[in-house]
Amino acid sequence: MTKLLKKAFERLAKLPEDEQDAYAAILLEEIDSDDLWLKTLAESQDVLESLADEALKEHKAGKTTPLDFDSPYAKE
Repeated sequence: MTKLLKKAFERLAKLPEDEQDAYAAILLEEIDSDDLWLKTLAESQDVLESLADEALKEHKAGKTTPLDFDSPYAKE
């Protein structure tokens, strides 16, 4: 355990149980969300690669246009 995490747990231990549970729920939800994001990203590599190949093919065929960052539509 890192020093910072240990310090956080020490401070949390001084709070009432209901507040400890609230912080614990937030932390667990964050960990679960990160795990889900990493799993989803890992499982989508084939799709992302296919989309990138398609975009490069369209670019090489002259079917794309450069972005105009000065356009008012680019700021939306």
